[in-house]
Amino acid sequence: MTLTATAPAPSARPSAPPPRLLARLSPYAYIAPFFALFAAFGLFPLLYTAYVSLYRVELQTPGDMEWRGLDNYTALLGDGFFWTALRNTFTIGVLSTVPQLLMALGLAHLLNYRLRGRTLFRVTMLLPYATSVAAATLVFAQLFGRDFGLINWLLGLAGIGPVDWQSGTVASQIAVSAIVTWRWTGYNALIYLAGMQTIPEELYEAAELDGASRWRQFLHVTLPGLRPTILFTIVVSTIGATQLFGEPLLFEGSISGGISHQYQTLGLYMYEQGWGYFHLGRAAAIAWVMFVLIVLLVLANTALARRRSRKGARR
Repeated sequence: MTLTATAPAPSARPSAPPPRLLARLSPYAYIAPFFALFAAFGLFPLLYTAYVSLYRVELQTPGDMEWRGLDNYTALLGDGFFWTALRNTFTIGVLSTVPQLLMALGLAHLLNYRLRGRTLFRVTMLLPYATSVAAATLVFAQLFGRDFGLINWLLGLAGIGPVDWQSGTVASQIAVSAIVTWRWTGYNALIYLAGMQTIPEELYEAAELDGASRWRQFLHVTLPGLRPTILFTIVVSTIGATQLFGEPLLFEGSISGGISHQYQTLGLYMYEQGWGYFHLGRAAAIAWVMFVLIVLLVLANTALARRRSRKGARR
């Protein structure tokens, strides 16, 4: 009598996904956290703001929503303070962006040379950017004081009478623009410096052999090589100027931007409507107007830059 032993059937194991499939899916797994955070804190607030802008919503009763359609937008077009804020935003943006980028370009050109202690100078450039906007604005508000401000004292030494920097339209906008220029010039200078260091040295050597001075080298070698960097800083500065909020708010501590709204920006106007007058629907409409304005300005800057690059390539 013989006994035959049969081997037990192997247990079925779940088949592992093929290596090629894992290799294809792994990049999406790495970037999935970014898209999840962007959808939760970027895309959803943007779409919900567009939804709220079509309703009448008050801060005291956010659950009571009354359909208004485009009435919030048409009310903005008929509000004179909206156009004042839009004009102030454009004026302060020009007064702060143009001198800021020009000074940043000059400082970057100086720091690009081999200077003693240039690392210290580069670190010093970032100090205004690292300073709190509240601290910087409060200090500048004291400097631009009408009675005891340092700026008026210096003007008095030159025989110029005291200027009311907080009540005058042009004076207050210059004061707010000075704060923005002080905070962001060093930041843009370091960006320009990084762009200058990517320009090949052979171009400067060839220009020097041709007898070009340093000014000629700057015009014909440095500036063409910095075109993408300059476009980037213009776009970022334009976005920042459109969203300007902290400096005008803390300059005098008023959400109206002065007695006659002389330096109220769109960001401050949105804050006034939403948290001053409790009109959340209108504030959401202002936010979307600012978003569309930023998109149009960025597209305009990009189109101008491409047009200039095409003209340069034809030459």
